[in-house]
Amino acid sequence: MSDRLRKSIEAVSERYAFRTSETVDSLITGTPDDDPIARQYIPQPQELINTPEEDVDPIGDDVHTPVKGIVHRYPDRVLFKPANVCAVYCRYCFRREKVGPGNEILTKQERDIALDYIRNHKDIWEVILSGGDPLILSPRQLGKIMRELNAIEHVQVIRLHTRIPIADPARVTPQLIEALNINKAVYMPLHINHAREITLDVARAIKDLQKAGIILLSQSVLLKGVNDNVETLETLYRALVALGVKPYYLHHPDLAPGTGHFRLSIKEGQQIVKQLLGRLSGLCQPTYMLDIPNGHGKIPLTPCYISELEENTYAVQNYKGETHNYPPKGKHS
Repeated sequence: MSDRLRKSIEAVSERYAFRTSETVDSLITGTPDDDPIARQYIPQPQELINTPEEDVDPIGDDVHTPVKGIVHRYPDRVLFKPANVCAVYCRYCFRREKVGPGNEILTKQERDIALDYIRNHKDIWEVILSGGDPLILSPRQLGKIMRELNAIEHVQVIRLHTRIPIADPARVTPQLIEALNINKAVYMPLHINHAREITLDVARAIKDLQKAGIILLSQSVLLKGVNDNVETLETLYRALVALGVKPYYLHHPDLAPGTGHFRLSIKEGQQIVKQLLGRLSGLCQPTYMLDIPNGHGKIPLTPCYISELEENTYAVQNYKGETHNYPPKGKHS
């Protein structure tokens, strides 16, 4: 490690949490300037540069927080954040102002209040465990939460958003998997951005989770210098689908402080997604998503392939960029 990089890590670490894992360290082959793994995890001096549009709460969690640990943005689902710490810290994290050492997990009283909120709101059909990383909890703590949620009749689906099976797969133990063993549907979106992150240990953790009946999806963030080209995403999504993991969301980066060096334009992102359409099976296609700032919710940024020419007549564009009439000329229904 160069003195310049060491000083950068020290300076940024005073502001934002920094932690990697043995798995992550083993994959790093360069610096954040030339290695997509290092760029995701190693602090960079640009993180201390803020732009006017950035916000400490970029997706508006706070305005939808009725009790500590709960975000209730949509009528039928809530985010439940039992822990505000992670096994590793991503440099582009949209909750980077709220996670890290010192935040820790909810107290028993805070957790009970959050669970009571879920019990008392019968329109809540799905509970999404996030944070922080919910798998950072001990199997005993996580198992207790899962059993409590399992006992709430109106909650039918439990979803866990996690980076741990990718960045620290050694934590996926039989005890952890047993803690997730409940009667209701359990979904687990895995946060992964690059195919190099799929090691043999990661593949083993994925298979172990699948054997336990957990439905695995993937979430990625479109990041400049990491995966902002169609070839990298194609390789990633093929590898995931071959392991039985369905690509779910491809997120446009949020406006978190000090993350401008990761962001590309929506237009650039849509062009990449267009190219994916013709190169990959529908199984491999994620939905390109934007979380509107200030708590207004997610929207798909799917490129539009159709425009109306006149009533019941359209111009449609295929994955090659070729335009065709629908219905074909002379064959109107």
